[in-house]
Amino acid sequence: MNAVDPLAFLLLLAAGALGAGSRYVVDTLVQRVWMRTFPLGILLVNVTGSFLLGLLTGAALALDDSLVAIVGVGFLGAYTTFSTVSVETMLFAERGRWRLALGNVVGTLLAAVAAAGAGLLLGMLLTA
Repeated sequence: MNAVDPLAFLLLLAAGALGAGSRYVVDTLVQRVWMRTFPLGILLVNVTGSFLLGLLTGAALALDDSLVAIVGVGFLGAYTTFSTVSVETMLFAERGRWRLALGNVVGTLLAAVAAAGAGLLLGMLLTA
């Protein structure tokens, strides 16, 4: 087992803080403009984060492993949020808003997977 590089670990922590802060800012700004029931801010966060993680993964062979971990696990891991989608979906269901619940979970999953695939393809093309 490899020892954890202290500098890489500190950078990962800092990237995580930036990712969590970025998620909060994006969600807050989008919801302030959107002002609707559907959580468009979190959808945007998860789709853009999935695209960026796909891009990073596609380009990973050309990048330093520490950088991939810092950006992928640190920033993007903290930026995206499956738990918020899960809770918002359950709250919609609890309130009997089944269309919003279904739209949230299915829409997020389909859009995020499509974005990850597009990012992966682009990352592979850029480093080929």
